Parts: sequence; C-alpha cells; structure tokens
Amino acid sequence: MKNPKNMTAEERLDYLTTAPIPELIRKMSVPTIISMLVTSFYNMVDTAFVGQIDTQATAAVGVSFSVMALIQAFSFLFGHGSGNYMSRRLGARDFEDAERMAADGFFGVLFMGVIISVCGVIFVEPIARLLGSTETILPYAVQYLRIIFLGAPFMMGSFVLNNHMRFQGSASVAMIGIVTGAVLNIVLDPLLIFVAKMGVAGAALATAISQLVSFCLLLYLNRKHAAVRINLRKLTINGHYLLHIFRGGIPSLCRQGIGSVATILLNVAAREYGGASADAAIAAMGVVTRIMMFAYAALVGFGQGFQPVCGTNYGAKNYRRVKEAFYYCVKIGVMVLAVMSVLGFLFAGPVIGIFRDDPEVIRIGAVTMRAQCVFFVLNAYVVIGTMLLQTIGMPLKASIVTLARQGIFFVPAITLLPMAFGLFGVQIAQAAADVCSFFLAVPLVRSVLKTLNTDASAGSGDLHANESGG
Repeated sequence: MKNPKNMTAEERLDYLTTAPIPELIRKMSVPTIISMLVTSFYNMVDTAFVGQIDTQATAAVGVSFSVMALIQAFSFLFGHGSGNYMSRRLGARDFEDAERMAADGFFGVLFMGVIISVCGVIFVEPIARLLGSTETILPYAVQYLRIIFLGAPFMMGSFVLNNHMRFQGSASVAMIGIVTGAVLNIVLDPLLIFVAKMGVAGAALATAISQLVSFCLLLYLNRKHAAVRINLRKLTINGHYLLHIFRGGIPSLCRQGIGSVATILLNVAAREYGGASADAAIAAMGVVTRIMMFAYAALVGFGQGFQPVCGTNYGAKNYRRVKEAFYYCVKIGVMVLAVMSVLGFLFAGPVIGIFRDDPEVIRIGAVTMRAQCVFFVLNAYVVIGTMLLQTIGMPLKASIVTLARQGIFFVPAITLLPMAFGLFGVQIAQAAADVCSFFLAVPLVRSVLKTLNTDASAGSGDLHANESGG
C-alpha cells in the first residue's frame, strides 16, 4: 500500500473508501490525536513554567484559557466547516469545487483573525476582568492576553491549514507543522520566562512565535503535499461557500465557544465561592481545566480521524462503512477514556502538583479532577456522535449535542450547585453536566444511525430531510 501522503487525489479517495475500517481509523486518527494533544500542550507548557512564578501568575494563564478557546472556536468554524464540505466533494470527485471552498475557508479565517486581534488588543483590560481576574491576577492576565491577541491571525490560519489537510487524508503531513510549533514553544518558554526575565509575557510570546512558525510551515506543506491546495485565484467570497462553512462549522464553534464561556463562568464561580482562597481556587480550576482538556483533546483528535472516513464514504454513499467506523470509534474511545479516568482519579493530587506546588491549589483541584474522572468515559459517545452528525451535514442536531456538555447543562449546574454546596458545587458542576449530556446525545445520535441504511439507495437527501424536520 502506497503511503497516503504520496497518493494522488484519486488514489487517496479510493483508499478512504475501500481500506479496512480499523486500519483506516488508526492511520487517520494517530496524526490528528497528536495534533490535538500538541495544541492543548501549548497551554499546559505555559501553565507548568508560569506555575514556578506564583499562584497569581498561574491563575492568570488559567483565566486566559477561555480566550485561547474562543480563538480556536472561530478557527474550527472555518476549518471544520470548509473541511467537511471539501471531504464530501472529494467523495463525489468534484475537485474544482473543493479548491474554491479551500480558498474561501483559509482567507476567511485570516480576516476574522485580524478582527479578533485588533479588538482584543484595544479592550484587553476589560476582557481580562470579564474573564474572572481578581485585582491581584489582572496585571498578569493583561500582559499574557495582549501578546496572545497579536498572534491570533497566525494561530487561526494554522488551525485551518491543519484541518484542510486532515480532511483530505493528509493528517500525518499536517501534524509536522503542529508538532514543530509545540517543540519550539517548549524551548522558548524557559528562555523567555526566566532567562529573558519576561515572566508571563514571555510565555505568551513563546506561544505566539511558535504559532507563527507553524503557520508558515503548514502553508509550505500545503503547497507541497495537499491534494487540494490554497490558491488565491480560487477565492470567490461566495455566499454558497460561506453558508456551508457556517453549516458545517457551527457545531465546532459551539463546542469550543461554549467551552470559552464555561471557563469564564467557572473562574467567576471560583472567585465568588472561593472565599479567602479565591486565587488558589481560580488557579486550581485553571490547572484542572487544562489537564482534562488535554485528555478531551485526545478524544476530539480521535473523532477528527473518523471525520474524513465518515465524510468521504458518506459522499460516496457507502453508508455501511460510515456506521462501522462510528461504532469502532466509540468502542475504542470508551476503553481509552476508562483507563485515563482511573489513572486521573488515583493520581489527581500529584498531577496537579506538577503545575503548581501549592497545598491549597492541590486540595481544591484534586476534588474537582476526581469528580470529572468518574463520568468522563461518557464523553466517548457524545464526541464521536457529534462528529458523525456534523460531518454528514446535520448541524442542528450536532450543535444541540455539542452545546449540551458546557452549555445547556453546565450553565445551570455552575449557577445552581454552588448556591447549594458552595465551592464543592463548583467542583462537581462539570461532572453533573457530563452525565446529562450523555443522556441527551444517545437518542439524537441513534435516530440518525437508523436512517443510515446500508443500501446506497437511501441517499443523503433522506437524512437532510430528517434534519430540516428537527
């Protein structure tokens, strides 16, 4: 079997529609898992090094996490929206249409990145306060966020390039750009934070420089290896493509965007119910959020490995393979998350101590992390189900499932539980939301799986008719 990165567009399409599902999922998902883990690793590395300064600096990076999530949200809107469309058009062998969508998605996200950058720099202090900063955390948060906002266009461009190549079956090539940036970030963090004595600003600058390098490398790799390349001459600014970007990307925007809102609410609740330990509570929530998001990123990366298989086979009307791939991914996801949850529950304290060796931060964080680990395995079905709905063009159902975990159920949980249980209510809010989101996702996903008839005569029109009908 020829290496997928050396295949022509036709050969890659044949590979995605004929190779055995377990082999295909493994080859597609390993690079995307690494890419997602590396993306989360940026924030974890910053937290680990900044944690050596003091608790307030650690809390500032935690507070800023919601901005990183928001930047990723708009990146995924364009990257997943255009990528899902491209994979379906490739499955239908319409390469010209896929090229036009690639150009609109890429240049669209750069424009959005410039807007976020300008607005963020201008309003950085009120944004830092809104995110939950106390007066002692605020100066650190402003320093960190200002530089993060400046690097937003390159960060967003990197995400879209990575996703475009992933949806074409070139995830291993795209991974090179992401991993290179992460390695550079690890090297630059201690140099800029401690040697150059820049503190939290050094952590932000290391991230921004690393993202710029990733952007340039991914753009080069796209020109060299992608079946569908970025071409300015293909830019149309066409309402048809913008509609499909939003249609296919809204679930990802919801997932990441609501995650940003959830982080803000979590920090505000920690500030309000943390009492004398408010700074430690905010720092603890920031550390736990990063740890659990690291594990969650592995699951999302696995799901992203499923998406090109799902989209291409759905476009080719190979519905039997779509269902086979879905159930295979859920099974593997449950097994892996179960192992991760057990380890996280047993070693919660020592793991948190790596990021901030403060007894109060460890005490508050360990309870929070253990509560989330108890029900974390349920996310395997929720995430893979969302990827299925999103990829086959059912944004309404996908958005509902996506909004459940950190929106529909988390918002009332983080509002009501602390009123009843104080800080402990803050600590168990995400676990409660995970349970509720699972019970919402199961009937929605199962109803769609029933319509995925193994006979190609079922047609995609029937599925979209179900979506429009609610």
